[in-house]
Amino acid sequence: MSFRVPARPIYMQRDEGAATVAIRHGDTELTSWPLAGAERPDLAVVDELARLVLTARRGGYTVVLRDPSPTLLGLLDLCGLSPTLRVEMRGQPENLEQPCIEEVVVADDLPVGDLDDLDGPR
Repeated sequence: MSFRVPARPIYMQRDEGAATVAIRHGDTELTSWPLAGAERPDLAVVDELARLVLTARRGGYTVVLRDPSPTLLGLLDLCGLSPTLRVEMRGQPENLEQPCIEEVVVADDLPVGDLDDLDGPR
């Protein structure tokens, strides 16, 4: 005899600051809801998100995670789920940051000190 533990629900009353899950098809958002357990994320939350992403991708949909906590982002990254989710941050920019400006670092760029030899022989 085995007992089946019910799956953890991923819906709850909306709290300010809670992460939100949204389902999109193309540019159309079909539905969204607050992510249960986002305040104190654990592997059960990551498991539910992984199952949701798998089901959505099979149907041609995209899962968007809005305003996740740094702890949740760390767990998603640790479990390898980060590349499969689209993450949107709606918070305020930090001091000295300009809104809507993305910083990009290209690993092939040479440091400034290594550019002197590009002028040719001296």
